[in-house]
Amino acid sequence: MLNIQSHVSLKPYNTFRIDANARYWVEISNEEDLQTLLQLSDYIDTPKLILGGGSNVLLCQNFEGLVVKINIQGIDISREDDDHVYLTVGAGVNWHQLVLFCVGKGYAGMENLSLIPGTVGAAPMQNIGAYGVELEQVFESLTAVHVLTGKKQTFTHAHCAFGYRESVFKRELKGQYIITSVTFQLNKHPTFHTRYGAIQETLTTMGVSEDKLSIKAISEAVIHIRRSKLPDPAQIGNAGSFFKNPEIPKSQFDSLNDQYPALPGYPVSDELVKVPAGWLIEQAGWKGYRSGDAGVHAKQALVLVNYGNATGEEILALAKLVQESVQEKFGISISPEVNIVK
Repeated sequence: MLNIQSHVSLKPYNTFRIDANARYWVEISNEEDLQTLLQLSDYIDTPKLILGGGSNVLLCQNFEGLVVKINIQGIDISREDDDHVYLTVGAGVNWHQLVLFCVGKGYAGMENLSLIPGTVGAAPMQNIGAYGVELEQVFESLTAVHVLTGKKQTFTHAHCAFGYRESVFKRELKGQYIITSVTFQLNKHPTFHTRYGAIQETLTTMGVSEDKLSIKAISEAVIHIRRSKLPDPAQIGNAGSFFKNPEIPKSQFDSLNDQYPALPGYPVSDELVKVPAGWLIEQAGWKGYRSGDAGVHAKQALVLVNYGNATGEEILALAKLVQESVQEKFGISISPEVNIVK
């Protein structure tokens, strides 16, 4: 049954802990209630903001429409074969809890994505990724409901048009669909990804030799690394990585590398090199910066933080200063990874 409320604080529902209000608020626990909601005449023309874990959103003002909190649960095996198991997962399932479930069952593919905040429904929108693995590598399909018609549709891998922290749901279909479940293809025979970042070094420190390598060990290494570098949203308001790592022409990278020999770069293709935005921001002098309660984290410059009572506008103003500074120093444009709601 739908319980639509008025004037609800969103502070507990966004990891930046921004104190903004929703004009209307409803929590959805199944697909049928969502379809019913979308056909209610009183709300058909009302702007809607879809919330999962609230871990990838910056609220810059009160939301004068309807905030829809997706709480659809469930982890079910839809089918399996000799090599793979296919899990259909509700959009409201906590992402890290899903990863731990898979690791516990021996289903491989998600272990490098441990401790990423948020819910399953938001994951394909963003094509989340970490430590050399992206969601699209374990994605099979998803179901979503059209906001205007209430009709359910299945999207395959090809339909989603995944890119780096991108999908069709952030571009052509932005705001048109609400994801209700995602089906993942996990591996019964793991392929280990340990070369990105400090995974191998951390595994060595943990005493995990190559012959003892497992998806559980990789998951634990990733959790250790993330906890050592990234602030806990329960302690300091943040949305994780605020900016995407930019991809620049190889010729530009080579030129910058002559000026800055320590500049890291990861080839994306023969023409493009991915550069860590955190390194650029740190070199531009922003690491540990604070103005009022808005700041740049002292351990990871890629993370903008709310130390207490910063507004969304203050965080956004800081983000723009950081962007301008990086552009001026390196000639590189960095773009927000976080969904900014104005």
